[in-house]
Amino acid sequence: MSDEELPVATPSDESQPVQSDTTQSPAPSTPAVSTPLAQTPVQTPWWVADGQSTSAALTPILPTKRVLQVTWYMALAMSLIAGLVGALVGKVAFDNSPHLTTSNKVIERSPDSIAGIAAKVSPSVVEIDSTTSSGTDTGTGFFIESNGYIMTNNHVIEAAVLDNSKITVKLANNKEYTATVVGRDTSYDLAILKIDVTGAPALVLGNSDNVQVGDSVIAIGSPLGLQGTVTSGIISAKNRPVTTSSDNTAGENAFIDALQTDAAINPGNSGGPLVDATGAVIGVNSAIASLGNNISGQPGSIGLGFAIPINQAKKQADQLIKTGKSHYPIVGMSLDSNFAGPGAKIANISSAILPGGPAQKAGLQAGDIILAIDGVDISTANDLIVAIRAHSIGDTVTLKYQRGSVTKSVQLTLVASK
Repeated sequence: MSDEELPVATPSDESQPVQSDTTQSPAPSTPAVSTPLAQTPVQTPWWVADGQSTSAALTPILPTKRVLQVTWYMALAMSLIAGLVGALVGKVAFDNSPHLTTSNKVIERSPDSIAGIAAKVSPSVVEIDSTTSSGTDTGTGFFIESNGYIMTNNHVIEAAVLDNSKITVKLANNKEYTATVVGRDTSYDLAILKIDVTGAPALVLGNSDNVQVGDSVIAIGSPLGLQGTVTSGIISAKNRPVTTSSDNTAGENAFIDALQTDAAINPGNSGGPLVDATGAVIGVNSAIASLGNNISGQPGSIGLGFAIPINQAKKQADQLIKTGKSHYPIVGMSLDSNFAGPGAKIANISSAILPGGPAQKAGLQAGDIILAIDGVDISTANDLIVAIRAHSIGDTVTLKYQRGSVTKSVQLTLVASK
């Protein structure tokens, strides 16, 4: 803002015309002399009415002169007022400080607002850091039990586990603890850690089966190491088949029947909670899609994030906490990853069917093409794997398959992986 000098208005002194109050003494009288005068006509000016005395018409009307007497206290008051006016004018003309409008009003935030939910959930979310020979990894986790159990993604800690490196957990209050690995599951990209605390603020685990497309969600984590970052969005889709891999696993992939969200998820968000409008966890943030159509934890968010449904995560977490290991359901057959579809083709190899497994008992053979599971069409081999792993061990499923020109359906019961 440029400073403009304002013209200072000062009262002008108006000079009143002053009538001289001089009193003339009458001239001494002289004797009148009777002298005969010639009679000459007198011309009356145009502004004098006929019959009016000329001398009377030319007499000016004098203004009345008022004399103002100023007392000492009036002079003092006038001096004070003049000083105050001068100070104000000077401040306006020369004050360089900005004149900003501020407000001290308190915003009322309801407990179910984004701010309210974030305030409730954030103390339960932790940052997970590890340093290995290949660099530093940062991810997110959250308390699932008050005695220090933390859920996260396997890929967050995998490099540290394989490198025998230290894993550090940083709480929301910036306290740090060394974590131990209770167990990890590469098939679902999940891991359980534990730190030595009691009374931890464990989050409520919701029901991901009840989630609907369009539901509001909030993601909390440490993207790029920025702890406690909160983003919001909606559930964009359900049952998205997502496959993730890691440079540190020997060909092991995670197959996820994922929740899709447009809440911003970036590297470092992995393992953090995706919560619903009540603050209950409905998913574990795990992966994002890049513009190259790859699922990875490295590119930035383009509004396509994926989370492991919490119902699936709970089943694996229970197994890991109890035994340190977890299992997933299988049908006992190997699939041809090169088959373009539609459908999933059982590989044409002698070991494609597991002896004594559900597929063999149901009469499936190498070369059969699986077209649907429980009435849902299958496009690729990954679709079938994701659909099977979304079930529980012991569930019964119906597979529709094609052998040559014949299409049939069979039922089989899923068993646990070795």
